[in-house]
Amino acid sequence: MPRPRSLTDDQLVAAALAVIDRDGLTALTMRAVAKELGMATMGLYRYVTDRQALEVLVVDHVFGSVDLALPAAHWTDRIRSLMDRLRVAVAKHPAAVPLILRHRQAARASLRLIDTMLAVLTDGGFTGADRVVAQRTLIGYLLGFLQNEHYAALSGAGTITMSELRPADFPYLAHTAADARSVPPDEEFRRGLDIVLRGLTAG
Repeated sequence: MPRPRSLTDDQLVAAALAVIDRDGLTALTMRAVAKELGMATMGLYRYVTDRQALEVLVVDHVFGSVDLALPAAHWTDRIRSLMDRLRVAVAKHPAAVPLILRHRQAARASLRLIDTMLAVLTDGGFTGADRVVAQRTLIGYLLGFLQNEHYAALSGAGTITMSELRPADFPYLAHTAADARSVPPDEEFRRGLDIVLRGLTAG
């Protein structure tokens, strides 16, 4: 099988995402990506050492697609913009969410995004341990939401099943699950982030 004379990282990522978006994360193999590129599997190793290195490139691409130029606004509004932009970027490739969780600290674009977030928190008066906890809390909320949105959505099968529980057995869960089915993801994300931001206070 012929192979291109040279490949860029963008071409590698495009091929990997084509496999992930079409066939799911379990289909991501060196062989599948090589086939997507029209080359022999062994030829792919000239550009990436293994599947993990390919995964990191994918994560770096997702984070790198986030616009870090934030509006001149209150620090909480800038955090909202940053968080929502990342959520939108991930939503373009939902099957890649596990890779985001696994490799976010290995991707340089992720580190730039975190540095931007820390700069905003600093403008909000956070320093030292307060800034550490604030940043970790925001990232924890975001990662947890991404998992919920793409693997345990409020409108998903799990919530529907819970809403069919007998109220006599699970009075709060049954009623809450029924209510959850009417909450769109955008509203869930925004209201949850508002709660987190209200709880963050610089020392």
